Parts: sequence; C-alpha cells; structure tokens
Amino acid sequence: MLAIFLRIRRFAFPRATMVSSKTQNMKTPTLSAHQFRKALGHFATGVTVVTVERAPGSVRGMTANSFTSVSLDPLLILICVEKRAAILPLLEKKKQFGVSVLKEGHEAISEYFSKGAPSAEAEQRLSIHYRWTPSGIPVLEGTLLQLSCEVVASHLAGDHTIFVGKVAEAEIHDGRPLLYFGGEYRHMARRPAATT
Repeated sequence: MLAIFLRIRRFAFPRATMVSSKTQNMKTPTLSAHQFRKALGHFATGVTVVTVERAPGSVRGMTANSFTSVSLDPLLILICVEKRAAILPLLEKKKQFGVSVLKEGHEAISEYFSKGAPSAEAEQRLSIHYRWTPSGIPVLEGTLLQLSCEVVASHLAGDHTIFVGKVAEAEIHDGRPLLYFGGEYRHMARRPAATT
C-alpha cells in the first residue's frame, strides 16, 4: 500500500497577488506630486551621473539617483530618465550609456549635471574629465565606480522612461560615496575607533 502525505501550508496572511501597472481601478493618490517627492526623499540614495556620447568626443550627462541593480545573471542595472531630460533622445538613439557613482566632495559636479546645460568653462572649473571605456562609452574620471552599459530594454512609466542596461565593464576606485537624503547631500559617518 502506498501512502501519500500532503503538506498543507497555512499562512496568517492572504496569498499575494500580482498587480499590473495597467490596472484600471487604481485609486488616485491623496498625495500631491510635491508631497510624494518629499516622502521619497526619506530614502537615502547614492548619486550618479549618467553619460552618453552625443558626438565624437562630446558628452551629455545627467545627475541621477534613480539607479539600481536588477540582476546578477545577466548583469543588469536600471536608470530612470524624466521625459523632458535632454539626454533622453540620445539614450534612445545611442542605446548605450555610462554610469559614474560620485564620491564625497562631488556635490558641485552633481549640481552641474543636474542643470542640463553643458559648459566647457564650467567643466574646466570643476575639473570634470571623461574617459572612454574599451566599448566606447564615456564615464567620469575620479569617481567611485564607472559602469559601461548597453540598453537591452526600455519601458515608459508615468513621466519617466526606465532603461535597463546590460553592464559590459565596471571599474571600481577607492573612496566614500556621496549620499542624498531629505533633499540634501550627506556623507557617511565614520565609525569611531574601537576601544579596548
């Protein structure tokens, strides 16, 4: 005689369901765009500059903190780009970009790239230098991390486009990251020396 035992799992919470971004019955949020932005400012992030070659030897950059890892196999990251950003048509056309993670002390560089108005004079004053990776993608010199990425997918999401990038190269350097929290740049606290 063959006995079959079934294990029934009981959970205190109802089973999770998938929610589509195309759900028609979504309630209108009670938060204004300003309140929502302020609320999300309570999530600490690093600060990156996304770069694209706009013409041979000429680079367009954008400050971004909407950056995250997606997958280890394959190596994927994502960035979110606002629909009015000057870099958007370049990303759509070139299908490749660099991501440079800024270090402490790079606040002025972050501010420069957030303005969206390229200036050779400002770049010289801020000592901004670009390096082209072996795959021909510009990244910022002197940053904590430099990634070369190829766009493998893009998705419209509200007033932004999400670009998924496959990482071709990564170069890591010493330093401490520049952080952003509550609408301000922050630095990591140094650990006090251990006492014995």
